[in-house]
Amino acid sequence: MTRPNLLIFMVDQLTGTLFADGGPADWLHAPNLKRLAARSVRFANAYCASPLCGPARASFMTGQLPSRTGVYDNAAPFGSDVPTFAHHLRRAGYQTCLSGKMHFVGPDQLHGFEQRLTTDIYPADFGWTPDYRRPGERIDWWYHNMGSVSGAGVAEITNQMEYDDDVAHHATRKVHDLARGKDTRPWCLTVSFTHPHDPFVARRKYWDLYDACDHLLPRVPALDYSAQDPHARRIIDANDGRHAAITDDHIRRARRAYFANISYLDAKIGAVLKALEGTRQEATIIFTSDHGEMLGERGLWYKMTFREGSARIPLMIAAPGLPAGCHDTPVSALDICPTLCDLAGIDPAEVTPFIDGQTLLPLTRGIARTEPVAMEYAAEASQSPLIALRAGRYKYINCALDPEQLFDLATDPDEGTNLVDNPAHAATLDSFRHAAAARWDLERFDANVRASQARRRVVYDALRQGHFTPWDHQPVEDAANRYMRNHMNLNTVEDIARFPRDA
Repeated sequence: MTRPNLLIFMVDQLTGTLFADGGPADWLHAPNLKRLAARSVRFANAYCASPLCGPARASFMTGQLPSRTGVYDNAAPFGSDVPTFAHHLRRAGYQTCLSGKMHFVGPDQLHGFEQRLTTDIYPADFGWTPDYRRPGERIDWWYHNMGSVSGAGVAEITNQMEYDDDVAHHATRKVHDLARGKDTRPWCLTVSFTHPHDPFVARRKYWDLYDACDHLLPRVPALDYSAQDPHARRIIDANDGRHAAITDDHIRRARRAYFANISYLDAKIGAVLKALEGTRQEATIIFTSDHGEMLGERGLWYKMTFREGSARIPLMIAAPGLPAGCHDTPVSALDICPTLCDLAGIDPAEVTPFIDGQTLLPLTRGIARTEPVAMEYAAEASQSPLIALRAGRYKYINCALDPEQLFDLATDPDEGTNLVDNPAHAATLDSFRHAAAARWDLERFDANVRASQARRRVVYDALRQGHFTPWDHQPVEDAANRYMRNHMNLNTVEDIARFPRDA
């Protein structure tokens, strides 16, 4: 079979609630994403596997939940023996390349990628390890705080912009290089940005697009601290939220910058797509995010919760033979790995023993999905693992420390009414309880997380003593074999570097 080229765009902290029909909301200034959505299969109810960068990305790569990968938080090591979609594709004959962020922790900074064009924006070591033995502990130098909200505004360059400018530059250059045909294998290029992740700072040209925006305040205003559920209170405390005087003006500016950075990303993605079109290459394109962003709904910011703003992500696939349109069935980022393998014609028997997700292609052909979507969270702001299931119109959330939650998203999209004590929903609750008990042993999950945290605390302290050898990826460019050098034939160099050659 002819294996398709694969171009994967991942962004960071982009909430799926702004993609109600699977594509960008009409009022967002995102022309490139809107054009992509028009020719894509779109999934309006797609969910992350865990609402935090490191665990979510490891699950996206592997199709496995954090309880299987062991990537519980943003400082948990990602084992080199865990197969990723890059391993599966590379084994099947693909060249695999990453430009951008993937938040790999540990000495393996490739995880199946044959080439990595940039370093990561976040550290690769164990320094951000939470500790369940110290409940409520805040580590201000790496936990979120509310400074991203109170300090939102305009700048022409930031740490994050510098990074994403670099990611887009390298990705575009790679698309041009792939067109030259020096390597005849099919390719998979993953382009992973850090925006619209906070801090909420945007370039003026994108900020000005939202001067008259009608969406600068949340649908659900901030609740009193006492009215929040126990996990939400832990998130507020982890973000030092009770000590921050956040005004409506702060909220407007933070949301405006967030929307502006979606437009910034749209331009970056558009540049990569323009390079693909200009070089006459064809590729199946996937667009998604690692997790969402609460954007001040209910007084919550960032992620770390299973609430819709944080847990829902955009997901669309543009591929020959897949009819464009929107699917409402709940799906998961766990499904992306097996879907990529399915698109590449890889034998499912070689993949399914390693994954919790399932390929999305049958759903696009009208075959009903019966498995619920599963999520886990065992990182900062938690003191014991949380789990969730989304099936049909309902979402179920449980944690050993907290009361259960059950929401009917069809009648209560803002998740304001917990139905656990409603007799009319007793059968639904019982069904979710049985499904959760069959999937999870929460005591063992908790013990595994605690053991991992304790090991990492010891190892990190040890490795910071004496000579420190960082694990951060160091991109290497072979300058001796770029452009023109005296061991090369000038005519050959110019010929193979030109594409297209007939224009």
